[in-house]
Amino acid sequence: MREPRLGDDIDDFCVRCKRITNHAVVSVVNGAPAKVRCRTCHSDHDYRHEQAPPPKVDLRKQALFNEVLKKVNPDDLGKASELADVPDIPELDEGAEEADAETAEVVDEPPLAPAPKAKAKAAKGKGRK
Repeated sequence: MREPRLGDDIDDFCVRCKRITNHAVVSVVNGAPAKVRCRTCHSDHDYRHEQAPPPKVDLRKQALFNEVLKKVNPDDLGKASELADVPDIPELDEGAEEADAETAEVVDEPPLAPAPKAKAKAAKGKGRK
């Protein structure tokens, strides 16, 4: 196969379109494409060799989800953790106990009165001085 030249068509993963689309080679370094331009959205980016970037996993969100599953059904937590491949975060367990203690104290307080409603201002009419 010959070396790519400027302007050649090449397939690559577009970061803006989030899919593999046709691209034009914009720059070549050492006989390999370095930058490409998407022919669909016209965005320039580094050549990614048709590889999508790894998905962003929010470990804190997953740990909170595992905490909820632990309270609902402790037996199924192991299955969910194995599927997610996310370790439990011990800081969240301590914070959950503190939050439970705070909510217990808040329940004993009397309910607050509703805030007074603000009156709407009258619109200024045209022609008045």
